[in-house]
Amino acid sequence: MLTLLAKVYAASQLKQIDETLKRTFEGVAVETKILGAIADGWVQIEVAGEDAKIATNYLIKEIGICPRHIGHIKKSAVMKGYISNFETTGEELLIDIGVFEPAIVPAVVPLHRLQLQLADGRPLTLGEISELFGFCKGLPVNVKILKVSQNRIEAELSNKQISDYTLWRDSLLDRLIIMGASLNEIKATLAHTKLYRDIIDVEPLGLLAHSLICKFGTDAAGLIPLIGRFLKHASFSIFNAKRNYELLKI
Repeated sequence: MLTLLAKVYAASQLKQIDETLKRTFEGVAVETKILGAIADGWVQIEVAGEDAKIATNYLIKEIGICPRHIGHIKKSAVMKGYISNFETTGEELLIDIGVFEPAIVPAVVPLHRLQLQLADGRPLTLGEISELFGFCKGLPVNVKILKVSQNRIEAELSNKQISDYTLWRDSLLDRLIIMGASLNEIKATLAHTKLYRDIIDVEPLGLLAHSLICKFGTDAAGLIPLIGRFLKHASFSIFNAKRNYELLKI
């Protein structure tokens, strides 16, 4: 049994992951079975068959496995997680990195670190930073572990995560981030709505999280009503590159 570093927020999303895994291993002597979700939505699967070891190694490399216990978290490790519930007026961004034994312990990114990493030290609120970078519940992010104690994990955004946001900003292209939909569902929706003319590419952020790179001049917010009609189970956030650049430029 494996606990994937992938989260679901509705039962229907387990089916999406099941279909995605079956497509991934088509033609491979392996069978994957979704067992359900544990803790706060982490997906558990069973892998069997002649090529089970190959498939398992692929899943570990491409998706990741939950560390489960806080004792498995090491200082300076770079880990993938998902933004948990947060208060936009709060002082901490909580990232669920898959620690749920003996209790759920998120990685905590203090607001002052976000200000230093994303806003050149400007005293922006968590709400303002979230609006600029599209932070919302379920968004995948990579963090670097700074401190680990018995019941607290402190972290900051990883260098790669900061680099990615810098590239996004400097492109001056909006991004529509879709969470809770598979790549196939998104592609089918874009084809049905004929919105491919407004999209440069679809970049995977996770199994059920994707970033739609908009063409220059396309307003990402304007796409939500058109796409949302067909992806009713999905949630959306926006990375507004131009506004980000204008506010944070030196």
